[in-house]
Amino acid sequence: MTIRVLLADDQALLRQTFGILLSAAPDMEVVGEAADGAQAIRLAREQHPDVIVMDIRMPGTDGLAATEAICRDPDLADTRILMLTTFETEEYVARALRAGASGFLGKTATADELLEAIRTVAAGDSLLSPQATRLLITRYLASADPASAPSPDALAELTTREREMTALAAQGLTNEEIATELVLSTHTVRTHIQRAMTKLHARDRAQLVVIAYRSGLVQP
Repeated sequence: MTIRVLLADDQALLRQTFGILLSAAPDMEVVGEAADGAQAIRLAREQHPDVIVMDIRMPGTDGLAATEAICRDPDLADTRILMLTTFETEEYVARALRAGASGFLGKTATADELLEAIRTVAAGDSLLSPQATRLLITRYLASADPASAPSPDALAELTTREREMTALAAQGLTNEEIATELVLSTHTVRTHIQRAMTKLHARDRAQLVVIAYRSGLVQP
């Protein structure tokens, strides 16, 4: 299956560079390029890409506003958004997740990491870089009411393997990295992570990470 990708970045050189990289991947196809958020929204509705690689800081409609508009559109329910930015800040990570982004990656990522991130969100998984994970946890722990923190008993329903994978996910590892660490298939890892999310009533991977920290499974 070919992953159809839309690139949204206000820097033409970066769009061209990313376009060359993605076009060289046998499982990807660039279906459009946008220089700002408004254009990204329009092209998303025209092309229905599988994944949008979205910069945050763009003139006019920025990437966060565009992400929110796209994620609210029922006709684009199958489109996933990967935020790619130079500025991995606590505020941006939180706002991107609230807007509906499926992944958050810094522009310091390698070419291979970018390609794998696109494949991860295209498969329906969420992805947070280690830096984004740390920022997210810092924000949630700082604002959380200690009385509302899940007790260790909240993890009692998880199997040993599910607990192990939840802990690794809380450290910012992707499914592929967890699979390598535990010598398992990516499909097996995805299945265990999904089961852990279901048992803990986590709406997404980000919330699963927060639960892992609040319950004491992983220490900040």
